[in-house]
Amino acid sequence: MTQSSLRPIALTSGDPAGVGPEITRAAWSALKDELSFFVIGDPRHFPSAIEISAPAEAPAAMADGVPLLPLSFAAPVIPGQPDHANAAGVIASIEQSVAFAKNGSASAVCTNPISKQVLIEGAGFPHPGHTEFLAELGGVDRSVMMLTAPELSVVPVTIHIPLEQVKTALTAALLEDTIRITRAALIRDFGLTAPRIAIAGLNPHAGEGGVMGREEITLIEPVLQKLRAEGMEITAPLPADTMFHPAARASYDVAVCMYHDQALIPIKTLNFSAGVNVTLGLPFIRTSPDHGTAFGIAGQSIADATSLIEALRRARDMAQARALYDAEH
Repeated sequence: MTQSSLRPIALTSGDPAGVGPEITRAAWSALKDELSFFVIGDPRHFPSAIEISAPAEAPAAMADGVPLLPLSFAAPVIPGQPDHANAAGVIASIEQSVAFAKNGSASAVCTNPISKQVLIEGAGFPHPGHTEFLAELGGVDRSVMMLTAPELSVVPVTIHIPLEQVKTALTAALLEDTIRITRAALIRDFGLTAPRIAIAGLNPHAGEGGVMGREEITLIEPVLQKLRAEGMEITAPLPADTMFHPAARASYDVAVCMYHDQALIPIKTLNFSAGVNVTLGLPFIRTSPDHGTAFGIAGQSIADATSLIEALRRARDMAQARALYDAEH
């Protein structure tokens, strides 16, 4: 699968009052000779963009500016001042991007940051965030969040819940499902034939033989034994405080962690700027920069576009890997 044979990536508008428009232009400047994408949004929100009428026109338009498939929003934009009137447009941009990915017009979906508060208050958005909405659009019951950077890839089993709820939410079924979805994606979308999966323990020192908690013995290890019997390469539950140094990271392809901060603190410490959010388990590829709308700096031309640039590159690489895998299977 060559770059020239790939369909362009569909990039959503995100909240246009955030940094989305400026990092989109910066990403175009960095990637215009490397890959093709198009943004779905209002021309008023993306000054100097090149309007196109179909995704197929994006590769040719990349030479002149950000290719933009017009989508009318209700209101103009003042950077840093989100307008609830534009919530429906933000949602429509996501829906259109997914439709293009599902019908083959786009090779992947990359999403600019949204404000859940704006979407809830402006359009009654019923989802906790992007990931759950995309799972609904993709027709799947569950998807998995991965954060990936050159130094490390992590998957949290439980995500945006209070720490006191983790012990109840962490079940054998959830852990098994997360590992299966993660491994399948590493094979199909990352080109790994035999993924090496490291598992973090829930408790300090991975429970230290039951002295500091027994979840590793009673819940986690039985799941891992079942999956190892199927041929998966999976570690025993590891102490989280010793599994992220360089030598440890070299021994695995992804770390599956039990809760949000256990996964995200190490990756954001290692590479705060270049981390990419990837949703696994969808029938289409989706990536996103690993940051929010940054209303406080929007319109000041100081936003760092590195994460969006890497998200677009990751989307391209995953699309190539999936196309090659599907052709061979």
